Order: sequence, then structure tokens, then C-alpha cells
Amino acid sequence: MNGRAWEAVRKGITRADAGEVAERVLELDEAGRREVARELPGHIAPARTAQRRLAERRRTWDWQLTQEWIEPMRVAGAGTIGGAAAVASWLFRREFARWSPASDMEPLLKVIAARPAAWQADLAVRLALRLRGSRAQADDDSAALALELLRRTGTVPPDHEPLVAAWVALPPRLPDDPLAAHLLPRMFEAEGVGRALREDRIEPPRWEWEPQHSWLRTLRDLAASGVLDREMLIDGCVRRFLRGGNAADLRFFVRLHELLDPAPNPGRARDYLRLLPAAPGPIAEVALKQLRGTLDGDDAGEAVSALLFRPESKLVRAGLTWLDRLARESDGDLDHLAPALASAFLCESYPVQERTVRLAVRHAGRFTPVGAEAVREAATVLPADLLGRLAEAYGHVEPDAGLDDGFLAVPLPEVKRPVLEPDPFEQWLDGFVRDAPAAAGRRPPPGAVRGALMAVLNRPLSRSRLDAERTWASVELWVEALVREAAHPGESTGQPRDRLPKRRAVAAPYRMTLERCAEILAGLRAGTLPPYLLALPTTAAGQVEAAELVTRLEGYERTGAVALPADLQQALLRLPRAVPAEVAERAGRLTSEAGRTLARWLADRPEPRPRVLWHEQRPKVVAHLEPTGLDLVDALLGGASSARRGESMEDWHRVLPSDREALAMHMLPYASASWERPAHFADHVSALFHLEGPAGEAVGALLAALLGEHGWYMPAERAERLLLEAAATGGLPGERCGHQLGLGLRAGVIKAADVRSSLESCARQGAHREVWEMMTGLLTSYLPAAGERGTTTHTRTLAFALDVARWAGATGTVPVVAHLADRPRSNALVRAARVLDDHLTAREARQAS
Repeated sequence: MNGRAWEAVRKGITRADAGEVAERVLELDEAGRREVARELPGHIAPARTAQRRLAERRRTWDWQLTQEWIEPMRVAGAGTIGGAAAVASWLFRREFARWSPASDMEPLLKVIAARPAAWQADLAVRLALRLRGSRAQADDDSAALALELLRRTGTVPPDHEPLVAAWVALPPRLPDDPLAAHLLPRMFEAEGVGRALREDRIEPPRWEWEPQHSWLRTLRDLAASGVLDREMLIDGCVRRFLRGGNAADLRFFVRLHELLDPAPNPGRARDYLRLLPAAPGPIAEVALKQLRGTLDGDDAGEAVSALLFRPESKLVRAGLTWLDRLARESDGDLDHLAPALASAFLCESYPVQERTVRLAVRHAGRFTPVGAEAVREAATVLPADLLGRLAEAYGHVEPDAGLDDGFLAVPLPEVKRPVLEPDPFEQWLDGFVRDAPAAAGRRPPPGAVRGALMAVLNRPLSRSRLDAERTWASVELWVEALVREAAHPGESTGQPRDRLPKRRAVAAPYRMTLERCAEILAGLRAGTLPPYLLALPTTAAGQVEAAELVTRLEGYERTGAVALPADLQQALLRLPRAVPAEVAERAGRLTSEAGRTLARWLADRPEPRPRVLWHEQRPKVVAHLEPTGLDLVDALLGGASSARRGESMEDWHRVLPSDREALAMHMLPYASASWERPAHFADHVSALFHLEGPAGEAVGALLAALLGEHGWYMPAERAERLLLEAAATGGLPGERCGHQLGLGLRAGVIKAADVRSSLESCARQGAHREVWEMMTGLLTSYLPAAGERGTTTHTRTLAFALDVARWAGATGTVPVVAHLADRPRSNALVRAARVLDDHLTAREARQAS
């Protein structure tokens, strides 16, 4: 046809008209079909490009438009490519993947219908066998096309499980579907059917976007009308139950079984009995309903034993009712029921255990000595109060001493104090003050200024270099200003402090460094720089020895130098907490204002008293500090930072080496804002534990916030290492940390299971005593107060606290637990509180005796 066949088909593809392509293909003779089949593979890229360009010319981009070339190409191939296998491959080439299937499948079916019948049947089977139940196939028309071809050709569907799953995933076409005779029996055998029908409902849809069809409704109605064999459907459900699987994938078959409402049938009794021991709970309940009243003798005993071995309280209670009936109806001893009672004792539900004890006591006289001994041996796992009731009928039962859960007390891991390298930036600053021109030629080495990465650019209001220079919130800018001023005195204008950012724009520890740079620049311009700095550290811990600071101030007084305010305040904050009396006496003899300030500091060091409150599901620090008259000290010890970013946090411990509680106070806002804190936040927290100063509520809240995180930004193992490090260095305020964990649990921002997991891990690594101290604080803030309802999570927390109390050898009374144990009404929470309170007080009494 000299290319005319391909040109006609190509034009239809260009117009993205699948119907036109089908018409052109059906007009072709054999030679024309071969010509088109030969040209098609090479036209994939041009067709895709042309359609994309067409979409680009539109005012609004349309992804659907970019894919309209696909269906015409598929139609052309289905009508011209020779073998069925080649057509099956062509239809679902990777290049033909789409966001959604074509809205009209008729052009494709039309060209396939023109092929020989045997060829069509072969294609239908091949397409059916290609189904894999994948997500990609769920979005294309592979299943719908395969099923429609099987219907139109009358071909027997191949035995292929994904085909059955695909069939039920589409709206039912019963009773007229020719595939139903083949596929309906297979739906009870094929994997994937239950998953496809998990959300199938008998109720009519409430919203138009919900599925309008229902397999449950269809099968129920057809069974009720006699169109489908009801017994066949029931047998299919039972077979599916026996095949096993998880409860979610069996949900559809449970619902169908309930809708069919089969009467108890002795012929199925053995099948239902096989389901009782290990089938998912909903399946076991179905089986129990069918077995009631149909079993006797050994079969009934087998059913009772299976029920009492189950973990579900509901099924165990049903088993106890059945066991009581068997006991009353049977003659002779009940030794054969002792194993069933033993299984019920193991149930974690206290009400079930209590009911089992009542049952055992009621029938105690019907057990021989052998049976009674079996009951006693099994009862050792019961709580003490239930053991006491059982002992009245069976004699003394020794509680299970085997509460050993594999816990082995080990020492806390050894933590070495990190060696704090001298700060090159501090040394450069001191050198600059001593000899500015010389220091200007020796700029700080790269990396010496760890806050030199233009921290201000991280702030939302500073998006340009101009803003950065205007606010001067970067140490790097101040260093450059110092160097320029030293090299070209008098060229700069303006007051350095006017360039400082606003107080709330940067975190207080970082602002201390900016203030020191600003006052050095101002002193350089005014010619009032002192001969050296006061705050240069003298110890490996980054502190300034008190004797050395006194010596430095004595040198100032001899030369008439005036201390720089920020430098003096930084030096005070770097003083160790323990100062020899003779050094304090020397300081008292100083006559300068800076000397008198030092003397007052040594006589009465200011202590921050932070409190952590919860506001909008986040911890917030409120600090109280008597004003000292030292503005930077008041900012550092009297309140938490409010800046959005924690600039240069790796240096904060150098600013506050003797006040770990104050440092924690400034870190805490970033602990609960993972996206705003530095990448190595955990390392900065780790440095805090090696500082001086008391660890109080702020340190506890900081650890609690991190311990409650479980994610890539703070893996549980890293938070646990921090807690262990705090415990090993004496920096863990356990009760306060636990108190904050409890508040986090109450606020819903921390998951109880995550907390228990992390605390257990730390306890098993040597922190068992510290974890118990944390639990006392956690229970106090977390357990329900009067008028509040308890939950199963509260009960599990008390059970975990009991484990920790055993590991730690804890004694004494936890008031909140004792008050809960004294409640008159008994439930699982109150019973758990009583068990913990009894353990603590009994242990204390044994130690006292």
C-alpha cells in the first residue's frame, strides 16, 4: 500500500482518536496490517513527544492530555500485530503506563473481535495469566480487559489466584456473569480475595464517592432467592476459615457467614472444633456459636480446653461457663478438667482469674488429691489475694517465685569526661585585645568561629546579605569588623551596639558572644581597650579559676583599666562553684566596681529557679531570678531563649560551664521543635551533663522531651544513651524527669509504649534505680486523679512500675499509688495499684524486721 496504510493510522494516533484508529485498522488488508505493525514501535517516542508539546501549548497543564496518545497506539497494535503473545506484551508495555485507564475500552475490544476466535481465546488466557495483583495493575485496565475477553469468548478462566482477586475487586455482575460458575467457588480458596473485599459492607453507601456495589449484599440476596446454593457458600466460608490467615483478610468471610446464618450442623462440628484453639478471635467466636449445644463427651472437653487456652477474655469466659456446666453434668471426679483450669489461671484478665478461682473453689470437693495438686501448681501465677481464696479450699499455695523476667542488674556504663579543647576564637579575641594590629593579621583559622555560618540567614526576617549586615547577628561579621578597624582605624562610623540584633532575635547564649565582639570594637575605636580579657578560660572544663580572675582584676586596678561589661559577666559565669575562702577574701579587698561585683558574686552567686509548664502541648520554661543588675547574666539565668534557631549551640556550654540547669533552660524550646534545632542537638545535650551546677526541672524536662521522641531525628537508642550518660554523671533529676514524662503522656505528645520501651532498655543497662525514681515522678503526674477515668494504658504503666520496683529493690509509699489503691471500687487499674502498693510496703516491712 506504499505507506498509505500507516499514514491513515498515524493520523488517527496524532488526533488521539482511538475510535478512528479502530476504523482505519479494520479497513486494512493483510499487507496493510503488516506495514502498520512494523511502524508502530518506532512511533512511540514521536507520538509521546507530539502529545506533550500539544499539552504545553495549553494555558493550563493537563497530565491527562499528555497520555491521550497511548490508547490509539494500543488499539493499532491489537488490530495489526500477528501473535496473541506479542499483542499481550504490546498492550502493557512500560511506555503505556498511565495515571488512569482509558474511559472507553470498546475500540480495543472491537479490533480484537475481528481476529480469529482461537486467537481471541489465546489472548484472553494470556492476559489473565499476566495478572499479578500489583498496585500498578490495580490502576490500569488489565484486569477488566482480561475478564471481558474471557466473557466474550466463552473461554474457561485459567486456574490463577490473581484473576479471582481481580474478579471480586470489580462490581459483581451476578447472576448473569458467565464467569461466576468458574470463579465463585474459587473465591473461597484464592489468596488476595479477602484483602480485596476487606471493606465490603452490607449497608447501603451514605456518600456517592463510596462503592455502590456490595458482594455481601449480592451473595446474601441470591442465596435467599435460591439462585445460589446457600450451603455451598457456607461450606466455602468454613473452608476459608480452615485455610487460616489474619483477621483482616478473613473479615469478609466472617460477615458473609453471619449473613447466611447457618443453623448448628453436626456435620460441620469437627471443622468448627478445629478452629477453636488458634483461629483469629472473630473466627473462633463464629465457631463457638455453631458448636454450642452440638458437642458432648470428649469433643465438649476438647472445646472447653481450647477456649480456656485462648488469650481473649471473652472466649475464656465462655469456656468457663461451658466448663461449669460440664462439671455439674458429669459424674465422678473432675481431674480431667484440671488442665483447663490451669490454662484459665494464665489469662491476664483479673476478672477472668477471679471467676476461675470461684469455679475451682465451688468444685474443689470433686478433685482427687492428684487433681487438686495440679490446680495448686497452676495457681502459683495468681495474684496474692486470689491465692488466699484458693488456699481456703486447696490448702496453702506458695506464690510463684519465678517472677524472673530475665532481668540482670548491671552497673551503669562508664562515661569519660570529654576533653574540652581550648577555644581558638577565645584565644584570638584575647590576642586581639592585647595587640589589635598584630591580631588583625592573624585572622581566626577556619572553623575557629563555629557560629560563623551566617546564622542570621536561618532567621525568617533576614533573607539577604544586606539584612545580615544590618542586624549583625553573625560572629563572622563582627570578626571582619574588628579586623577592618584594626587595619584602618577611624574609617568606620556608627556605634557598634546599634548594630546588634534585638534581644529576642538570637538566643541568649549566642548573644553573649555578639555583645563581647561589639564592646571590643567600641573599645578599639574609643581607645579604651583593657590590656587583656577577663573571661579567657583557664581550665580544661572551660572555666576561669577564681584566683586567676582576682589576679586579673588586681592587674586592672594597678593600670587603671576598666572592665568590659560583657567580658566581666562572661568571666563571672565561668567561675567554678567551689571557691576557696582565701580567694573570696582577696576579692573582698578589690576596690574597683568590677572587683566589688566579683566579691558580691562570690558571696551570693545567683541561682536560676526555672519551672516547666505545659502550654499548647509543649513544655515552656518560666524562670524566677532576683535581678542582679548585670543585664546579660539576668538574660542567661532569668529566662529561656525565644529565638527561632539555636545558633552556635555547640558553644553554649562554654558560655555557661557552671550552670547546667540554665543551659538546659535555653535548650528546652528546641527539644520539642525538632525542625528548628541544630542537627547535632543530642551531642550538645550530652555536653551539658559534664558541666557544674544542679540538675533540676529544666534538665529533667529536656531529657523527657528527647526520651519521648521515636524517629529518624532522634532515634530511641540515642535518647536512651543520653539518659544513661546523665545517670552515670549524676546529672539525672529522676523524679522531675519522670514528672515531665507524665505530663507529656497526659498531653498526648508522647506514646506510653515508647516510654516504657526506652525506660526498660535503660533499666537493663544499669539505670534500674534511676528509672524507678523516674517512675515515681511519672506516676504522680500521669495516673488519673479523683474524678478522672483510668485506661488500660494507666494499668500497663502500673504493671511496668511493678517490674521496675522489683528490679530496683524499691520500698516505701508512692502517695498517688496508695490513694488509688484505697479506692473502694475495684477494677483493673485499682487492682494494679494495690499490687504495687502491697509490694512496696511489704518489702519495706520485711527490711524493717
